[in-house]
Amino acid sequence: MKEKPKKNPAFKKVVNSQMTMNIQVGSLSDFFDSARETARELDRGDKLTPKHRIWADPDDFRRIVKPERVKLIRYLRGKERVLFSDLVVAMHRPAESINKDLQILSKYHLVHISKERDDGRGLRKVIKPTFGSQQIEFKVEI
Repeated sequence: MKEKPKKNPAFKKVVNSQMTMNIQVGSLSDFFDSARETARELDRGDKLTPKHRIWADPDDFRRIVKPERVKLIRYLRGKERVLFSDLVVAMHRPAESINKDLQILSKYHLVHISKERDDGRGLRKVIKPTFGSQQIEFKVEI
């Protein structure tokens, strides 16, 4: 009979609605340094500290923190889903601009964009924020 592998007690799922999401400028090397540190914590059996960090390259970081996108993130905060057409009306901006903003936010998994049927009228775009009501911190280390 094959023995089941023992679970590392440090690998517990932590659910905290007050967790902070960090969007940080960094390179691929920075990402792997962070992953190695987490692996060392696991190897030592330390309790894992939840890290909700998104690494962004400097150009995309500048794009994310533009005032229009920050307003969009604030509008989406705490919402489960928003129809694209409602978002365009609420933000008082052209659909093309909102769409461009959403593509950048989607690249970093801040929103999920899908389409659903609209009772015989075709398809409609649905935006689902992934950050809920979490605080989002933008960090740049020089």
